[in-house]
Amino acid sequence: MHGFANPKRFLSLARPVTPWLLVLGVIVTGGSLAWGLTQVPAERLQGETVRIMYLHVPAAWLGMAGWLTIAAASFTEIVWRHPLSAIAGRAAALPGAFFTALCLVTGSLWGRPAWGKWWVWDGRLTSMLVLLFLYLAYIALAGATAREGASSRMPAIFGLVGIVNLPVIHYSVIWFYSVHQPPSISMGNSSMAPEFLWPLLVAALGFTLLFAAIVLMRMRALLAQTQAEARLRRRAREVDLAPAQA
Repeated sequence: MHGFANPKRFLSLARPVTPWLLVLGVIVTGGSLAWGLTQVPAERLQGETVRIMYLHVPAAWLGMAGWLTIAAASFTEIVWRHPLSAIAGRAAALPGAFFTALCLVTGSLWGRPAWGKWWVWDGRLTSMLVLLFLYLAYIALAGATAREGASSRMPAIFGLVGIVNLPVIHYSVIWFYSVHQPPSISMGNSSMAPEFLWPLLVAALGFTLLFAAIVLMRMRALLAQTQAEARLRRRAREVDLAPAQA
């Protein structure tokens, strides 16, 4: 990990990998959605509405994975002061927030025919909404810190504290009374029929590839922005020093 602390070394890997991740992500995601939306049969109880699952479930997974990425970057920032950790956290925040919002929107569309309501203050839904607010707060805090040139430790601490919400999201359907269905997939086990499970797993893979490509693209953009601002500040100092030396 420390081998990629040098931005040039990181970019030497990110530049060739990013387009492959993006292209593969588009192909796998498009194929899985076509498979799930057109080839999978209607579910016995939920009918055609079950097809929302192929957007909703990967979005939920990546919403949580995005904050795990922020937490890992935050831990690296606090413990090892890795030069790219703050950039990695900022890069993962926006796509993580997008997938969290997509999860909430598709969940609402799925819940309307299932529960008769667009929204209920259920443990799973409420904790997912809290995650979206955490993302927005982190984006604002990290952005303000970067603009002011302040220490990135405060966003890193916030990123670590926010991880306590992830177990609440995962176990809320077990800990609290919930109208949300319990998990259908767990480690090494699934209660889902294969004709529904396989396109879902492929969709999760495709969206994950897209997520990784977006994070790498954002890291490259943020790194370029940081380097450009550093050059501008250096030139400004040189201009200010020039009259004094003359």
